[in-house]
Formats: sequence, structure tokens, C-alpha cells
Amino acid sequence: MAAAVGNGNVEFIRARSDKREYRRVVLPNALECLLISDAETDKAAACMEVEVGSFSDPEGLEGLAHFLEHMLFYASEKYPEEHEYTKYIMEICIQLMSQDAVLREIKAVDSEHKKNLLSDGWRISQLQKHLASKDHPYHKFSTGKQFEVGKTLETKPKEQGLDIRLELLKFYENYSANLMHLVVYGKESLDCIQSMVERLFSDIKSSGQKSFKCPSDPLSEEHLQILVKTLPIEEGWAMNLGAGEGSDSTQYSFFSVSMRLTDAGHVIFTFQLVAINEMEFHYQDKVHPISYVTNTVSSMRLFPPEEWLVGASLPSKFTPERINMILDELSPERVRIFWESKKFEGHTNSVEPWYSTSYSVENVTPSMIQQWIQNAPTEKLHLPKPNIFIPKDLSLKEVHEKVTFPTILRKTPLSRLWYKPDMLFSTPKVWVGGYNDKMRVLLNAILKQISNFEVKPSRFSALKETSVKDYQNFSFNQPHSQASYYVSLILEDKRWPRLEKLEALSKLDSDSLAKFVPHLLSKTFLECYIQGNIEPSEAKSIIHEIEDITFNSPNSLFKSMSPSQYLTKRVIMLENELKCYYQIEGLNKKNENSSLVQYIQVHQEDAISNVKLELFSLIASQPAFNQLRTIEQLGYIASLSLRYDYGVWALHVVIQSTVKDPSYLDTRVDEFFKMFEINIHELSDKDFKRNVKSLIDSKLEKFKNLWEESHFYWGEIEAGTLKFDRVESEVALLRELKKEEFIEFFDQYIKVGAPQRRTISVQVFGCNHSEEFKTAIAEADPPKTYRITDIFGFKRSRPLYSSLKGGPGRITMD
Repeated sequence: MAAAVGNGNVEFIRARSDKREYRRVVLPNALECLLISDAETDKAAACMEVEVGSFSDPEGLEGLAHFLEHMLFYASEKYPEEHEYTKYIMEICIQLMSQDAVLREIKAVDSEHKKNLLSDGWRISQLQKHLASKDHPYHKFSTGKQFEVGKTLETKPKEQGLDIRLELLKFYENYSANLMHLVVYGKESLDCIQSMVERLFSDIKSSGQKSFKCPSDPLSEEHLQILVKTLPIEEGWAMNLGAGEGSDSTQYSFFSVSMRLTDAGHVIFTFQLVAINEMEFHYQDKVHPISYVTNTVSSMRLFPPEEWLVGASLPSKFTPERINMILDELSPERVRIFWESKKFEGHTNSVEPWYSTSYSVENVTPSMIQQWIQNAPTEKLHLPKPNIFIPKDLSLKEVHEKVTFPTILRKTPLSRLWYKPDMLFSTPKVWVGGYNDKMRVLLNAILKQISNFEVKPSRFSALKETSVKDYQNFSFNQPHSQASYYVSLILEDKRWPRLEKLEALSKLDSDSLAKFVPHLLSKTFLECYIQGNIEPSEAKSIIHEIEDITFNSPNSLFKSMSPSQYLTKRVIMLENELKCYYQIEGLNKKNENSSLVQYIQVHQEDAISNVKLELFSLIASQPAFNQLRTIEQLGYIASLSLRYDYGVWALHVVIQSTVKDPSYLDTRVDEFFKMFEINIHELSDKDFKRNVKSLIDSKLEKFKNLWEESHFYWGEIEAGTLKFDRVESEVALLRELKKEEFIEFFDQYIKVGAPQRRTISVQVFGCNHSEEFKTAIAEADPPKTYRITDIFGFKRSRPLYSSLKGGPGRITMD
């Protein structure tokens, strides 16, 4: 084992609330590491960044870096267990040399590319690259594909006499230790973490590879001062505006202003910087270790060691010269405008080769620039007004009484207040939405706006246009998203279909909305939860003040709600041993992707059933992905997960595919469950206990910050379950769970043919499978199946699960 050659006493710039210990270490192979010791963590994490990417793709092998990422991920899928790091490292090159694995992952890369073909975001990004200097790597297509135009990863290499496996191994040689940065996070001491890092990472080879340097600017003069008109896939844009710096390199960057406008809309925004950034940095919430190391490792190649923790979170010192230098670059002569609009249909003259995006390019003339300068607004642009919501008092309140769970602090016919002081995080925040010092001011401002709500016709028109386009753009959502929508539409008793909402919206005017608002607010009950750095008397006072504003102010539209008017969402109960089908063509006739969602309804909220189902999902999710995506190559998107709808738990299997139709995908999911039945019945005691322990460990994972804790408790309040001790009770049940009980649960509810298996199969057929759709809807229904042709008639025929809000043993609002 080689010892580190250097660590240095780095004085890290860190948040005032950060109690973690840090150390910089450089291994003999020049791998630079940041070690983090957190005595309070119950999770370890590590993240490595390698300074090699798509800019290094060889000419004619576009997407090779992305393909290598897939191959490394494929290898890691084989070794998901603890202590298998060494085997993984030893077999990476073996996997890269496996012809079968290479061909399989080429299909996965191609499937990923096809998933993005109709995404306006991907299309405009590639068009921006296409209209850049051809001798610059920014111009390249970076994700790779198998067939059709380009054929970058299979057909084209063969035509050039290249072996893609050998090219992959050759590219892997770029992965040199001196180009790597590593962050390791754990509860162990820094010395212990350093010992582990030296043992595990010192053998990574260093070839002395130099970091990639771009040969020139990505844009030459011919690519500047242009207006690009292009045809989008989606019908229109929602109102939005954003601006910021971003790039694919440390050697150049783009400043982008992105506007999504209504047909006649303009948006101006401003922001306040220093005070907010410093407050957010010094009182930042702890995040999950994996998120922390992932964010931090990106700073290691951009900033000196002492600034690794702060990165770009805080503004640097004021340097007018540099600011002016950047401002000089932001001139109209260097502008590139990409304008997406449906009105350009039939008026474009070029096609981008990878995504087939239609576009045309025009020069921005000097006269246009002069017109911009003359018409630039001046009187409306100004520095932001003082932000009254920035807190000044960041002191911590003393907690006089320890409270484990939320308690009801105040209850009236108008409201109910749940309260819990901050016992864990010692941060000057209260969870209603931010820092406790200005929380009351923020709440008052919001509630006064609602209480005195006024419909402004111009604002109404803009928001209506936005909403109409959002509903219209649903047709362009990914098929798996559409399939999940149909599952919800079938399950929920009070869910209005998208087309009916669109029809109602088209008839809505500002006068109708103004008349409806008093009716809406005339049935109001306030369910409140306040948690954090706040005393009980202050919490009560805030809710009393909220009641005064909402119900007692002179012009308020709020009226109290009677107990009989409380509304809850309920879910239909499916029939045992019956599989229900809903088959439909995809809404976007150009999308080649089809999708299947197989929904298996298991039980309503029940602690012992919860943990059994969670345990099955834990055991089965990775094998399902491996079988359906990696081995059978059914599609890039393939997953098995849990689903929770208003107290009802289910399994949720999703596949999206261009190669197979959804009926076939449905049979493959059933075959997976049949195959996995053997695994469940042959599950060893050792594997059962290991998985139970893994689930217990995940449940006992500590809340990382005030938001996580308050979000968990608010979820119990909102759902009406009020199981504040859910973790403790479910862990106790898991410790007593027998393997035989778990297998019996699987046999009763999950396996194909189980007596209480209840299934919905939603199948969305893409344009690649239009013939299969015609065949599917003409086929006779197999035994124990039901074809849903009328969603609402089907829902009316089914009983509903009870609501968790109210009932025996539950706290009600009345």
C-alpha cells in the first residue's frame, strides 16, 4: 500500500455551521483526493470525476466517451453488493473486451438517443453545436447511435475497418489517475478514511495524460451575429425567462438568455446577491452524502483547494476590470439568436443531420442592432428594491421541552396547528418556507394577496395561454409519462381528464374566474404545521394572525368550511385475479417509442404489508432492470418501483421501447415475475437477513436537514395517516419478520396467478407499432382479463378504498 505523497494544511473556506472535518490528499499516482469525516452521518459516499469526455471522441466515433460510460455502468451492475469493489475493477477491461456486452450496450445507447429525438431541448442543443466551427470539438455529436444517419458506434466503424471493442479499450487508456479527482465521505476518522483511500486507489495507473485543451474558440465570425429560425416539436412555450453562464469546458463559456414567451408577452427579472448567498452558504442544510460529494468533486478542477467547499456559492471580491472585460464580450455583434416557432413551418431551408431539426439562418444586420439600441428600455431597468424578506436575526431559540413528534398546539373550527420545535439541526429556520426571522412577514404578504385577490385581464390572458399550451404539449410527453397519466386517470375517483380541462379552459374568461374565486375561498379550512426555530407561543400567534387576515379582514373572500364539506381523494379497488388492459395509440404520431406500465395493486396502508412490499421492491428492482433492459434490451427506460396513491400501495413496472410493442413488453414483465418466483422461493436465510438489514438501515437513516424532517411529518398529516412513529414501528416489524411470511405475501399478492393479484396494464403504442396496435385491439380477451374501453364507466363499476382522513382511531378535523 502506497502512502500519500502530500496533503498540505489547507485552510478550507467553510460554512459557519459546518462541523465536518476535511483533508486534502494527493496519492503517489497523482490522484487528488478530498477526505470528509462526519461523525453524525449514517451513510458513506464517494464520487470520482475524470477529466475525459466527449471532446476527446476520435473523429468518426462520435459518442465513444458516452459509450464507455455505459460499459463501466454495465460492469458495476454486476457487482451491487458490498466488498465487491476489487472484482469490479478487475473485470472492467474483461467487460470492455466482451463482444456480447459491447453489442448489447450499443443498442442501449441507440435506444437512449431515440428517446430524445423528439425532445426540443436536445434538438436545440445539438443545433447550437451544429452551427459552430467544424474543427472544434463542441461541434461534435456526443451521444452516439447505432443505425441510420451517422452509424457512429457500429456500422460506420466496420466500414472504416475499425474494431469498436479495440477503440473502446484504446479510449479507456485516457482514464489516467492524474486526471482524476476523488471525494470520500464517511463517519470514520480522517486517518482511517485516508488509509482506505490509499489502499483502494493507489494502484490506478497514471500515464501522465494531459488534460484536454480546446484548439480554438468554438465560434468563428460566421457563427456569430446570426438569427436561427427553427421548427419546434411542441405546440408552444410556457412563459418563462432565465439567464446565466454555462459551458462544456473550462476554456470558454456561453452567456445565455432563455425566454419562453406568450404570443405577446415580456418578462423582466432582477435579483439580490451578496446577502442572500452568504446566508444560504453559512446556514446551508446538510444534504445526502452522495449529493454532497457529487457537487464538491466538480469544484476540485475549477478552484484552488481552499475554495473547494465554497466553489461558486459566494461572490468573489469586486473586480471592476474583469467585469468590464466580460461586459465588453456581451455585445450585439457576438449574439446568436435561436428562435423556435411553429409559424416557421414551410419556411426553413436546412436540416440538422442528427435530430432532423428544420432550420434556416439569417444574418443579424447592423440596422437591426441599431434598432435594438434605440428601442432599449431605460426607465424601467433599475437596481432591485430592498428585499424585506432577508433575515437579520439568525439567533437560535431555546427549546424548553423536548418533543419527539408533532403535537396539536391549537385547534379551532377554522384551523388546526401542528407544531414541533427544532431538536436536531440547530439552524435559524422554521419550516413554513424559510428563515424564521422573516417568516411572519412572508406569510402575511402571501395571505393578503390571496385574501384581496383581483383578476387582472391582461395577466389572466397570459396565464391562460400558458395553461392551454401546457395541456396541448402533453401530447409531446414521453410515452411512459403518458402511460403513467392513464394509470392515475383510471385509479383516482376525482380526476378530470386533460382534454376536458382543455375544453373548459378554452371557454374560461377573466369575469368567470373573478366570480368563481369567492365560491372557491368560501370553503376553507387551514391545516398548518410549523417546525423549527420558533417557540410555541409565537407559532400560536402566527396562526391566530393568519386566521384574522383570512377570515376577519374587511374585504376577505375566505369563509370557513363545515366538516361535511371536507374532500379527500380516493382510489378504486381492483378485482382479485383480474388483469385489466388499457391500450391506446401514442398522442404524438411521430414518436417511435411505445411504453408499458404494469400496475400491481397490493394493499391499503398497513404497517406489516408496507414492509413486506418494500422488501420485495428492494430485492427485485435491480434484477428487473438487469433482465428487462440489460439482457433483453427491451428499452433504455426499464424500472420496477413502488407506487403510492392516497394510501394505496402498488408495484409499478415501466418499460419504454422502440424495438418491441407494449403487448409484447407486458408478456416479458409477466415472464420476469414467473422467473423471479424461483428466486423468491429459493432465497437463502443469509440473503433474506441481508436484505432485511439493508431495508432497516435505509429506514433508520437520519434526516439530513430540517426540510427532510418536516417534509416527512407533513406527509403524514397531509395523508391523514398520522403515523409519526412510522420508522420505529416498521423497523420493529422488520426485525420480527420471518422469511416464510415474506414468501407467503409474495405468493398471495404478487406472483403471476396469485389469488389476490390485481393488475392494470396500460399500453401506449408508438408509430413504430401501429400495426401491432390494430392487431391488439382486435384480439379476443384472454381468460381472467378485462379490456378497458371506457375509463369512466370502468371506474364507476368499481368500489373505492376508504379515505385515511378520519375513521376509527384517527384524528379528524371536526
